[in-house]
Amino acid sequence: MRRYELTDEQWGLIEHLLPGRDGDPGAHGEDNRLFVNAVIWIARTGAPWRDLPERFGEWNSVFQRFNRWSKSGVWTRVLQACKLPDLEALLLDSTAIRAHQHAAGAAQKKGTKRWGVRGEASPPNCTLPAMPAESRWNSGSARAKSTT
Repeated sequence: MRRYELTDEQWGLIEHLLPGRDGDPGAHGEDNRLFVNAVIWIARTGAPWRDLPERFGEWNSVFQRFNRWSKSGVWTRVLQACKLPDLEALLLDSTAIRAHQHAAGAAQKKGTKRWGVRGEASPPNCTLPAMPAESRWNSGSARAKSTT
């Protein structure tokens, strides 16, 4: 048995719940167990459908079958019968997002001053322009032309 495949005991729990058995209308699935193992492989690895190993068949055929079963409620029936938690809780993205070291919640150092924060006793800052207003604008700008 491979890493992400159902055991015989697990397969026995869900086999009778799946469509495509003899006696069901329409075409039957060639191998439901292989298909379920393919879905489990995708769910556990988090890989895109296109990266499905060839042993499971063509990725688009497996995806289309998964999509049909999802829309028809097959997965809901299987999960309810097995009393498994909802798939939303099982298929979590495991991407780790690292925070910047300053976002770690360490205490602030005393005496440091943040940019743009004035103390109550400090006078307002004002920087006067070094050039007169008339010569600040580019001679080609619309504002310079309108003032002349």
